Amino acid sequence: MEKTKLPKDFKYLFWSYDFSSIDPKKDKERIIVNVINYGQWKHWKWLIKTYGKDNLKRTIENIPMTEFRERALRLISLLLDIKEFKYVSRSDKIKAKKGI
Repeated sequence: MEKTKLPKDFKYLFWSYDFSSIDPKKDKERIIVNVINYGQWKHWKWLIKTYGKDNLKRTIENIPMTEFRERALRLISLLLDIKEFKYVSRSDKIKAKKGI
């Protein structure tokens, strides 16, 4: 990955985060989810350029589908030819993070 910071025009996509501390490598899943849910086409192109189409597809397939807005999920499945998404309820994901 060539860049260590997100482009400044991504800032509004991360309104609830400290934008300056977001790391494209470490926070890849959060970046992907926010860009797919709230980004514009230019942001989506950045995802593909930065992470690569195959890597992006594999990552999305492993993110619970409940993380994505329904319309965004449909579009990304068409663009990246994703046939099946991982299903995990949000409560199961929270329990897993807390080790419950």
